[in-house]
This record gives sequence, C-alpha cells and structure tokens, in this order.
Amino acid sequence: MPKNNFDQLGYQSSITARLWRFLVGKPLPVSRAAHEQITAPEGLAAMSLDAITSVAYGPQAIVYELAIAGTAALVYLRDITFAIVILLVLLVTSYIQVIAAYPQGGGAYAVAKENLPWYLSWLAGASLIVDYVLTVSVSIAAGIAAISSAFPQLQPYTLYLCLAMLGMITLLNLRGVGESARAFLLPTMIFIGSVLLVIALGFVHPTYPHSLGLRPSFTGSIKMVSPLLLLKAFSAGCSALTGVEAIANGVPLFKEPRQSRARNTEIALGAILGVMLLGLAQLGTNFHVVPSNNQTILSQIMQASVGRSWLYYLASLSTTIVLGLAANTSFGGLPVLLSLLARDNLVPHIFSVRGDRLVFSYGVVVVAILSAALLIGANGNTNALIPLFAIGVFIGFTLCQTGLVIHWLKTKKGSWWLVRAFLNAAGAFATGVATLIFLFTKFTSGAWLVAVAIPTLIAMFMYINRYYRRVADALGLGKLPPLPHKSKVLVVVAATDISLLTVNALSYAFSLGSQVYAVTVRFNDEDASRIERLWEQWSPGVQLTVLRSQYHSLVRPIVHYIKTLESTHSPDTKILLLIPEISPKHIWQKLLHNHMGLIIASQVQKNTNALVARLPMPV
Repeated sequence: MPKNNFDQLGYQSSITARLWRFLVGKPLPVSRAAHEQITAPEGLAAMSLDAITSVAYGPQAIVYELAIAGTAALVYLRDITFAIVILLVLLVTSYIQVIAAYPQGGGAYAVAKENLPWYLSWLAGASLIVDYVLTVSVSIAAGIAAISSAFPQLQPYTLYLCLAMLGMITLLNLRGVGESARAFLLPTMIFIGSVLLVIALGFVHPTYPHSLGLRPSFTGSIKMVSPLLLLKAFSAGCSALTGVEAIANGVPLFKEPRQSRARNTEIALGAILGVMLLGLAQLGTNFHVVPSNNQTILSQIMQASVGRSWLYYLASLSTTIVLGLAANTSFGGLPVLLSLLARDNLVPHIFSVRGDRLVFSYGVVVVAILSAALLIGANGNTNALIPLFAIGVFIGFTLCQTGLVIHWLKTKKGSWWLVRAFLNAAGAFATGVATLIFLFTKFTSGAWLVAVAIPTLIAMFMYINRYYRRVADALGLGKLPPLPHKSKVLVVVAATDISLLTVNALSYAFSLGSQVYAVTVRFNDEDASRIERLWEQWSPGVQLTVLRSQYHSLVRPIVHYIKTLESTHSPDTKILLLIPEISPKHIWQKLLHNHMGLIIASQVQKNTNALVARLPMPV
C-alpha cells in the first residue's frame, strides 16, 4: 500500500516535487496537528520575538529623534522609555483579557468584529496586515544592521543578506509553526540571557563615555527641546511595542490548555521587554550614547558594558539571529489572521486552506513576497522602514481596547469588570493619542504610505466581500435548493485527425452522454474531403461535422458550432465539449505542442454556456 496519495498519483516522481519535499518535508497527517502546536517557552520564540527584539531599534529610534536638539536632549531617553513601559503594561494587561475572552484568535480583529461596527473590524484587519508585513521587513533589516555593526565589511551586502534570511525563515515556516518554534528556541534564550547579562554588567561595572571612543559635544540646550520633539521621540520609541498583540492573534497555535499557555507567554513577554527597555535606557544615558552611521545604539551600549569581549560578539550575533527570526512573529500570526478574514469572505478563501505541513501555506508565501518587496524598496535600510512602522499596530491596539470596553459593559462578567473596563479605556485613550502622534509626526517621513495602504486593503475587503455575497446568492446558499433533475447530455468531440487520441476521446464520450458528435475544422477542400473519406471508411458510429474556415482559425468555427447547437436544442440539454490532448511525460516536451486545446476551451467557456473538458492522453 502506498504511503500517501502523492505516491499513488506519481506526484513525487517529478524533480520539482522531490525538491519541494526535500525543502519543506513530507506531508503530515491531520493526526499530527497537535504535535505542530507550541508550548509557552516555544511561544516566546514563535510569537514574541518581534516585541522582545524591538530593543534593538526602539531605543535607537528615540535617540535619533532627540539628537536633533543636540546630545544634551538625550537625558530624556529614560523618561520617554518609562512612559513607553507604562503603555506596555496597559497593553499586556489588555491582551491577557483578549486571550481569555477570544481564544479562537484574531486579536484586535476578533474583538472589533464582535463589539464594533463592521467597518472598524475591517480597519483592524487591514491595520494588522500592514503591521505584520512591516514587522518582517524591519526585523530582518535590523538584524542585518546589528551584524554589520560588529562586522562592517558586510555592509555592502545588506540587501542580499536580508533576502537570504527572509528565504530561510519562509522555508522554516512552510515546514510548520511547531518546527520553526523549536528551531528558534535556543537562539531566543541565548539572546535574552546575553542582553540581560550585558545590562547587569553595565550597572555593576559602569563604563564612562571616553571608553566608547566617543567625545560627545553638547551642541544644544535642554531648553531647545520642544514638546513636539518629545512627542516625535515617543512615537518613534513606540515601535518597541509592536508584536505585543501577536500572542492574542495566534492563540489556536498553542497546545492545550491554550489560554493558560498563551497568557503565561504574554506575561513573560511583558516582563522581559520591560526590564530590557528600562535597563538599556539607563545605560544609554550613563554612557552618553549618540547616533552613529557605523554602529547601532544597542551595539554601543554592549561595547561600553563589556568591551569587545566574547560576550559582546555573542550578544551581537544572537541579536542578529533573533532579529531576523523575529519575522517569525508575522509568519505565525498573519496566516492565522488571513484564515479568519477568509472565513468572513474578506480575502480569497485559499487563505483558509492548510497545506501539506498543516500550516496556512498561502499566507506564509504572501507574507514573504510582500516583505521582500519592501526590503528591496528600502534597500534593507532599517531607518527607512521605521517611520512606516507601528502605525498599523497602534490602530489595532486602539480598536482592540475600545472593543474590550464595550465587551465588559455588555457582559459585566466578574467582580472586577469595571476595573478592567477602566484599564482598557485608559489603554484605548493612550494608544489612540499615540496613533494620532504617529500620523502627525511621521506622515511626511513615509507614514503616508501606510495611510494609503490601509484604505486600499479595506477597499479590497469590500470588493471581495461583495463578490462572495453575489456568489452566495447565485448558489442559493443558506436555503434548501430545488431537487435535481436528469438532463439530456450532448457530447461534442473536437477531433484533429483519425488516431488513437480520437479513439480515446470517443470512448469517453460514449460513456458520458446519450448523443455524441464529432467536429473538426479544415481550411481547404482537399483536406476536408480527405478527412470525410477516411472517417467514412473507419465508421466509428459517430457523425463527423467538418467545419470549413475562410480564416486560419480553429476557435471561431467551433464557438459558432456550439452556439448553433445551443440554439437548436432545448434549454434542458447540456452540451459538453471534449477536447483530446497529448500529455507529454516531461515539462520541456510541452513546448513541442501548440496548446490549441487551452485556447479553444477558454473561448468556448467565455462565449457559450457549454461545459468544456480537456482529456489528456499520456505519451
């Protein structure tokens, strides 16, 4: 007995199929679905890396904005980071509640769909799509930037390294979420441990600015720091909060008990990220780090804390690896979100189909394609991508917490529902203000692209949803249809010549319909007379109609013939056009045939009501 259906069909015999199986693995049975689900520690690797690794670019974004007013303004790094951590606490608290109330996943989209008007749920879905795609691009670009800081000779190859890392992560996710999570667990733990150790050593053995090789010049005055600049720095630093929502979006990916594991992962994420952000902000202030074209802020802090020691290189390498792997957050969350949107008829239904490896493969591929386009457009530059970042996710944050407020007011579950509603209201207000700040301060820096992309996605949702509703009405879905009735079937065989190909087609035709006709097209009288004479000698029991064409076209005569049959038979008569074709063994041999069958089938389907079947004959 064959191992699977692919063996039965001979699918695995092709070189392309064998290569694909080598890259992504053999198909998994449905019974293995539980094995592909993840635990809480694996959830940190699969769903939390985006948020945890944001310490590599969040503090840097704050420093770059503050430095506009001179290095003296960098004293605000701690205060701004503290405000961001308070917002982090509100968000983690909110998403713990989302996990409990909406275990089916979907995060902001699921909450908005149940509690807010439909157009706001669509806004949440579109915002999350934009955020997830940007997460992949920013994470990979930041990862390559980190290793380029340690090894400057790699900088000319930034884009190629970004695309290579994207390809590796895509393949790992096509193999399965569980497999990618387990593969990423060790580098995740090394990154967290090494960064926390660097922070601890930085506090125990503080290093002064001159050991960095930097001589900060205070070119500005603190009095020059405007509220607008502080708001811009805050909005830039909030990029460190992206990814907090991913765990709530992907609750179905966890092993049972899903809600408990997802909640524990969310709490661990909040604690680790909060400690890292506060610690790096304090060290960055102590060491007077300043923007540099050749070295990231995180790299400067690590060098000041431990020098160019083995720990520095370990932390730099692990930062690069996990920043790239942080893209895995999107590969875990967006396909699940797209599957929910597909079930609600907002994106193509293909996104709700699991692949051979029990993952939503089409969603994984779409994430990879869109992210590759962004990386190419930005040439792998992190600073070019960050202004686009966080707007989408903060729209989702705001809608999610607003929806939760309405949820608690409707259900009033538990003795603490009023406190929860208040916390969510505070979070909705804070993230709503942050969203407005993003749009105002980053609009001309590239945020306008997001402001265009989100309405475009909503328009796409609207078009697709309208189409699926029209199809549902045409199919009569949701109500009992009339009983089926037998129809008279008229089978037309498109014959090219008298051969075994025609014999094969006529044999099928006899088994399919009560009336069988053969039709062929000829361009001169001599050829027409020849085929008529040979057909009469052969006498297969089927009438042959020879269509003479004034133009060198097979398509128009056959379409006209089918239309004539439709007009001379009752509407209950079903006409089936059977097109016999040669099916070569090798792909390159297909180039040796004219593929007229495909063209004829396309035009007949377009211009008539007849059914068309292309009948391959292996040779």
